[in-house]
Amino acid sequence: MASKYRPQIPGCIGDLNKGPTYLMGEDDRLLYANDNYCAFIRKIEEDQIFYSVIFTVVILFLPIAMYMSFQLILLWDSKDEIYFLILPIFAEVISVVAMYLIIPELYHNLFTRRGEPIIFNRKTGKVYVNESYFFNFKILRNPLTFLYPNKKRIKEFDWAYLQGVVVHNFSRNSLNSTILMVCKPHTHKTIDHILLDPLRAGVGSYLVWGWVNNFMCFDDLIDLNEGKYKTDEELQFKKEIIEGQGWPDWMVEAFNATTHDELADIKQKYTI
Repeated sequence: MASKYRPQIPGCIGDLNKGPTYLMGEDDRLLYANDNYCAFIRKIEEDQIFYSVIFTVVILFLPIAMYMSFQLILLWDSKDEIYFLILPIFAEVISVVAMYLIIPELYHNLFTRRGEPIIFNRKTGKVYVNESYFFNFKILRNPLTFLYPNKKRIKEFDWAYLQGVVVHNFSRNSLNSTILMVCKPHTHKTIDHILLDPLRAGVGSYLVWGWVNNFMCFDDLIDLNEGKYKTDEELQFKKEIIEGQGWPDWMVEAFNATTHDELADIKQKYTI
């Protein structure tokens, strides 16, 4: 089903609507919630380890394939059949492209810190991310960025301009991901993407979206104590998940802002 958001992500299954009383379930992805904000983990440690091993093995194999292909190109003689040259050139090109695409995937898993939590403040309507630069959905990257594996992006978004989309991962296991499309205000044009909930089977891909929607709508169905940290354990949550991860001080304070005026005062205090 085509998405109304343009340009749309390949594999789109459908757009998600905002509103309360949505089918929901935190499924251990909810880290913490209080009356002001909630935090969801987006990458579990088991997945990080598994995919890091897989991509490391592939990256170790690719230079060997590139070297062997290059040697075959050098050994080619004009008296030989032309396909003896075309095949190693094709293999060389494929190996280079694969390396270019897989290194960011390896970085994505190696340098994801504490699950890359995403924060939703329902009183100011702001959403905060602090994630690896390679956690995003870019394909075309300057190869020089590969020299900076710890590069991060730290941003504040408006919930009003974030729209949910479910995307298929094209695998036989039929796993889906929920993506937040960052739209240009009052349009369907997307200017950024945020991963909300990766790789779920069937209806599971809608549950976190439902929980977040109900939370942002102040729906009574949600239980603020469903997370890993209970509502009265905010200090423990911030110490174990937020501290030491490069979150700006103003942003951590803004998690608990209750009005737009209070948020403006926080930004003014930190000259943001």
